[in-house]
This record gives sequence, C-alpha cells and structure tokens, in this order.
Amino acid sequence: MTQSHSKVDETEAHTTTDHNSIRHWAESRHGRPATVEATEEDGHAGILRIDFDPPDEGLDQIGWDEFFRKFDEADLAFLYQDRTKDGKTSRFHKFVRRSSAK
Repeated sequence: MTQSHSKVDETEAHTTTDHNSIRHWAESRHGRPATVEATEEDGHAGILRIDFDPPDEGLDQIGWDEFFRKFDEADLAFLYQDRTKDGKTSRFHKFVRRSSAK
C-alpha cells in the first residue's frame, strides 16, 4: 500500500506503508521517531509515535531504523493528512493495522 501521486484533496487522509514517505512527512513537520516509554520491553520499542516540539516527556526518541523495524513487525500502516481544511500544514496522523487500511 503506497501513497497515490494523482491529484487529490490534501485535506483528505491518506494511508501509506512507504518508509521514505513517512519519514519525509514527519521530518517536514520537525517530527522525530519515538516510542512510548512505559510500553518498552527488554530494550525494544513499544508503541510508536511521532514526537513534535515541544518534546513529550513520556516519549523516548529512537532512530528511524528501529522505528521502521517495529512498524513492519507490527504490520502497521501510516494514516496522515497533508493540510488542514484552512490550508495549514497538518500534523494529523495515526498508526493503523495494515489489514484495516485497505
């Protein structure tokens, strides 16, 4: 499942599993890969998040490689929005199961 490059309404939600698209979306909004600190087990990433400024104290920043390893292992897809209805850059996103994103 990848992002379509046809003309679409940027206020609509899109879903992708493409690592480069996810990273570009997050970094263009100054987002960093993170995991929820309380859900980490044995040094492995827990619930994934994108952390924006100001940093959330309950999140631990992780590298993109670890982030995408967990993303693929958990069989996730990335649901996101490019722009809000008033035209501003949107930070709306969430992680969904790939099976429910079809």
